[in-house]
Amino acid sequence: MIVNAVTSPGASAEAIQAHYDVGNAFYALWLDRTMTYSAALWDGPDDQRDLAEAQKHKIEWHLASARAGQARRLLDIGCGWGATLSAASALPNIEHAQGLTLSEEQADHIRALGLPKVDVRIESWADHAPSVPYDSIISIGAFEHFTKPTDDAAAKIAIYRAFFERCHAWLSHEGYLSLQTIAYGTMKRTDPNVAMMSEIFPDSDLPRLEEIVVAADGLFEIVMLRNDRLDYARTCEMWAKRLRRVRAKATELVGAAQVARYERYLRLSAFGFRAGNINLLRFTLRRIAY
Repeated sequence: MIVNAVTSPGASAEAIQAHYDVGNAFYALWLDRTMTYSAALWDGPDDQRDLAEAQKHKIEWHLASARAGQARRLLDIGCGWGATLSAASALPNIEHAQGLTLSEEQADHIRALGLPKVDVRIESWADHAPSVPYDSIISIGAFEHFTKPTDDAAAKIAIYRAFFERCHAWLSHEGYLSLQTIAYGTMKRTDPNVAMMSEIFPDSDLPRLEEIVVAADGLFEIVMLRNDRLDYARTCEMWAKRLRRVRAKATELVGAAQVARYERYLRLSAFGFRAGNINLLRFTLRRIAY
């Protein structure tokens, strides 16, 4: 299969590191013990799971969505601090779990865990070239970094299409892709809060649902789609509360201005998810065989 070339899609390695390499110690203060930096999953507002259990629930959902229980080889695109890779490596059928990240600190953290059957590379999806197909692919919270604010709709769809083409080429015949991404809801790209988000995530722009659907057409069947924006609102509210509790320690690590920036980001993000300005999309995608 011929895959279209992509030149420097989305946020650069330097832009990603500007956010994720603020320091593992800083994130460890307010994330849960799994160091999971994406929306948790609750089964409705009455679900009383704590943050760590809800994050574990989310990871289990993605493993099931990607059919990881039947997979031998799994790829995690944007693997964070390794919580999904850790869970995947514990599955008896998994022989190899590959993680991709652009963050040096995240890669160092994963390697220090000494996870069996796990390899992590500081590498973009656009540069990845596996020699053996994967049976399952999971990508949680990376898709929103694939395009830049300067990309128009056509350019964004072309980049998303290239991503789906690669995933299609990398997957075995009946492989599955589980995808989670923040997406625009009612908020427009011209909204002032978009500029605030750019301060936290440089060179990144959110997708729209219709852009994802068009980009995946003919490559993946959308088996399931859910909008769990209220889960992300709840997650951000918990993170903000945890960060406030350790504000003094966090300030010692990264400075008052950085802490204030994150507190504002988490507060406004929680409001945006609750209001429907931004959404949290979770997809189960089945590879369409040619």
